[in-house]
Amino acid sequence: MSSRRAVGRVLVALMTMCGVVTGAAPATAATTPSLTFTNPRSQALYGSAYTAALDNLLRVNTVGYDERHNRSGLLDPAVGIVRAGGGYEQPWTRDASINSWNAASLLSPALARNTLWAVVDKDTAGALRVQQDDQQWDQVIWLTAAWHHYLVTGDREFLGDAYRTARNTLTIRENATTAGFNPAYGLFTGASFFNDGIAGYPAPPADATESVSTGSMPWPGIASGMYLSTNEVYYAAYVNAANMAERLGQPQEAAGHRAKAAALKTAINRYFWNPATGLYNYQLLADGTPGAHQEGTGLAFAILFGIADPAQARSILQNARGMTWGMPDTFPHWDRYSEAQPGRHNAIVWPLVQGLWAKAAARQGDQNRLAAETARLAKLANNNSGFWEIYNGTTGVVDGGFQRLGDTVKFHWGSEPDQTWSATAFLDMVHTGLFGLGYTDRGLTFAPNLPAGWGDVTLRDVRYRGADLTIALRGAGSTVRSVTVDGRPSRAEIPATLTGAHTVEITMTGATGGDRDGDGVTDARDRCADTAGTVSGCPAPGRLEAEDARNTGGVKTNVNHTGYSGRAFVDGLWAQGAASSFTLHRASAAPGSGALTLRYANAHDDARTMTLSVDGRAVRQVSFPKVSDSWDAWGTVTFDDVPLSGRDPVVTLSYGAGDTGAVNLDWLGYGGP
Repeated sequence: MSSRRAVGRVLVALMTMCGVVTGAAPATAATTPSLTFTNPRSQALYGSAYTAALDNLLRVNTVGYDERHNRSGLLDPAVGIVRAGGGYEQPWTRDASINSWNAASLLSPALARNTLWAVVDKDTAGALRVQQDDQQWDQVIWLTAAWHHYLVTGDREFLGDAYRTARNTLTIRENATTAGFNPAYGLFTGASFFNDGIAGYPAPPADATESVSTGSMPWPGIASGMYLSTNEVYYAAYVNAANMAERLGQPQEAAGHRAKAAALKTAINRYFWNPATGLYNYQLLADGTPGAHQEGTGLAFAILFGIADPAQARSILQNARGMTWGMPDTFPHWDRYSEAQPGRHNAIVWPLVQGLWAKAAARQGDQNRLAAETARLAKLANNNSGFWEIYNGTTGVVDGGFQRLGDTVKFHWGSEPDQTWSATAFLDMVHTGLFGLGYTDRGLTFAPNLPAGWGDVTLRDVRYRGADLTIALRGAGSTVRSVTVDGRPSRAEIPATLTGAHTVEITMTGATGGDRDGDGVTDARDRCADTAGTVSGCPAPGRLEAEDARNTGGVKTNVNHTGYSGRAFVDGLWAQGAASSFTLHRASAAPGSGALTLRYANAHDDARTMTLSVDGRAVRQVSFPKVSDSWDAWGTVTFDDVPLSGRDPVVTLSYGAGDTGAVNLDWLGYGGP
């Protein structure tokens, strides 16, 4: 994001996997659940991404307590906070809120609580308020995260402080002269939910060369304009402020918040709903000019917050346009951008948006859309050594997008690694989407969505208040056929008072007989239901593109050289620990040996070596001779007599001890039984 590029990456690893400062006793211990599918393909795709997402949140991006963030006076020094990502040192208001809402409040309540307080400060009179950062228009997303945190944890002390913070923050926003309330429309002004760069806006209010600023709020038309997602976030804030007031025994204040919420909902539907497109518009300029563009977060919020009625929600899901690799931020390309140069916030995929869209699909019981978005994000993570900030919506390559810097120059942004809200988006896809976890004052509810072809799945070691849960899903579909708790018939819920270890087993039914990947094999029979192929529905091993491998240790997709096949090649095999793993789907499970052919680039002056392994066992060191002085030239090398067994052996090329690595990979082909 424009305002955050200057923040340097902090290379610290001060926290344990429990999310607590090393050597300090946790106030409330975090949990690291495990996700296990009976289908090996599902385990490789979704299970691997889930493990990586947990690592991202609870290890990589959980950092130690820092007094600079304790401007609220409410942080626990024994507990850390969650930063925004590998390229962003701070928690940031939006990121802290989204990450707590998505996953942290469930997985590590003390960590989430600290992170939420880390973006709150006090005014001169000592009143709590959510920090403005440089995106003051959307600071109220904090209220949704705070209410969710209370529902997950039942923390009444937190609720009292959170409501005071919420009330003060709403008052500030209602009376703001910039990004405040426009009584003529009954809507809030200011930029959209997270589009703090001008690349996220059409012209007008932008111009063709983005001559005013790369940021959004310096543009008068944006500062005075009204945007879908921002007004929806305000609506949710009023609803959740009312919920807080009611729980704290303040019915009159609750009624006032609900009245404001109702008026805002009416205005949103009046000014943003577009019957011609069957979607909500993205923008409304101060002069009344509408903008019939698509905003991914805005469409998701409309469903999640109940602003869309059931018919509108169905229409949104039917008419919203996605890209190859997921639901984009804004869409379509503005005239000043293109497929070759997508805008940083335009026709490009942010996993943050994917997660919200998947959550909305799950809320509507749209299993196919939930499955598709979850599969896309799992592949993006697995193909690129984890969760990045932004991806190209057409190729899936790590790509920060473009922004104008005058008449002829476009600046190409980087996409930051280890982006926390990208990882928590995937965690939420699993928790809220797949397992259908829902939170009320009374307890935890279950409304799972288990797609056909994924296989039975179990989530272990989920800590909910005083209970330690194992949740097992059987069958397929979005309709609950039966539920047992510790073997006894039950409803699809557990009380908030439950303590100790318990097993919840849910049998699903009603899965459609579809073919999500369009390969002619129905999902129920497809071993790889979300990846088209010819070997029992899985890709044939004759040629496996490296960009579709599971790439770890810094290996990622790229397109900055020519001559590659498929949608990209992979680079990053530059240090020990880097690896690319290819799953070979064989027609026979019988043991045997075969030949592996690798297409690669090597422009070094010498041959480079890597370690070849099968199913985690090293076979031998292999050599990649120099191809050319140019990285645009590609060659092939074949390794004979590689031993394989089972239907789905995993072949890995890694930069191990004693290797020299540093080649680019294009594809791997297997010839054998």
